[in-house]
Amino acid sequence: MKANFILAVILLAAFQNVAAQNNPALRAVDRVRLSEAFRIGDKLGDRVWQGWRKAPFAVLLVTPEYEYLIRHPQPSADFTSLGYDRALKSNVLFRKRSQRTDLLAAMPAIKGSFVSTIVVGTAENTSARTSTPWVATLLHEHFHQLQSSQPNYYGDVDALNLSRGDTTGMWMLNFAFPYNSAEVQARFSDLSRSLADALQASERTDFTDKLAVYLNARRNFERSITAADYKYFSFQLWQEGIARYTEYRVAQLAATQYKPPAKFRTLEDFTPFEHTARAIRERIYNQLRTVKLSDAQRTAFYSLGAGEGLLLDRVNRRWRSSYFVEKFDLGRLLSAENLGRRL
Repeated sequence: MKANFILAVILLAAFQNVAAQNNPALRAVDRVRLSEAFRIGDKLGDRVWQGWRKAPFAVLLVTPEYEYLIRHPQPSADFTSLGYDRALKSNVLFRKRSQRTDLLAAMPAIKGSFVSTIVVGTAENTSARTSTPWVATLLHEHFHQLQSSQPNYYGDVDALNLSRGDTTGMWMLNFAFPYNSAEVQARFSDLSRSLADALQASERTDFTDKLAVYLNARRNFERSITAADYKYFSFQLWQEGIARYTEYRVAQLAATQYKPPAKFRTLEDFTPFEHTARAIRERIYNQLRTVKLSDAQRTAFYSLGAGEGLLLDRVNRRWRSSYFVEKFDLGRLLSAENLGRRL
């Protein structure tokens, strides 16, 4: 009897060992990258946005064969647990791949749950390409999680009445904005270039004049489109533009007030956060100068909104405390009433 029990224990251990060997596993480089994103979020996020750490930071990492779910409070039954990962401070679960490997998006991606989840491919398979920009992009997406976790966010989005019967949420990407209108294109070019002028004048005596030119161009642009088009434009600046701004601000903080751990610094493709922050800022400025609305379409709003965030840092340093109150309209934060005597 005793011999049979010992044999059963040996067979069970052998079976568990084989099962463990057959399970997939996160690559070491992906664990380091994810850990770094979580670490920076914990250390720096609340210094940019109050309440950052309270937002869910659920991630679905998409690899060529499998998807790995990390920090999700409501995993669906189609995932299998790999156990607790101390570096990620989370259980890690997996399933066969169902998403594209180049995705970079935050959405309720897990069946049966409304928790916003960052669905992201590995650095090599996304536009980020390497580790440090990938971490910065993940923090951009985490800001979207902070946005959508605000009280009444979804109800307030619905109240914009922009879906036009679309219940899937795809209207946010496919809204019929007049990108190809010659007048709208001309007004948008004036708007973008005057914002770049104001930003580059921010340390010079002509800043006030450049700001006035920009605010006038903003009013002219608003007058050139319908009320619904302006609401969509404003929503995109608020949503995507400030996410790009946040990506820059967190990278800038990481460059100046944070030292990455050795495991991250010794990755083969590591670059300092200073390089990433500079690249993000240069991209914002370059796109403001060169973007063509008909070509970039919705993505043209990313740099414009990010530029307005940088402008607000100059003229209304407390604007971030009003951002989640004055939802979907940065124009209100740039109004004469809110600017007051801060110039």
